[in-house]
Amino acid sequence: MSTPLALNGMSAPLPPASRSPQTLAAAAKQFEALMIAQILKESHGHDGDDGGWLGSEEDAGSATGAGLAEEQFAQALARNGGLGLSAQIVSSLSAQTK
Repeated sequence: MSTPLALNGMSAPLPPASRSPQTLAAAAKQFEALMIAQILKESHGHDGDDGGWLGSEEDAGSATGAGLAEEQFAQALARNGGLGLSAQIVSSLSAQTK
């Protein structure tokens, strides 16, 4: 039996039969959190003005702080239902494995 290849230190995807519902739900929530964080990041993107996220000048410290705040906010949203994306992913993938 051959071992699946891992890319960039990441483990290879599990075969559908070995995915537990808990693992699938956790992965879906992580994916939703990433999507929400990206939406938040783009929502205050740089459109040519010199103002930062909070209306003041942007510097390395405020950019880092804003990025961390966005990630935490996105994770909290995803844990509490978020946009409903994770539920749709779980439903779709669960139906495919049956």
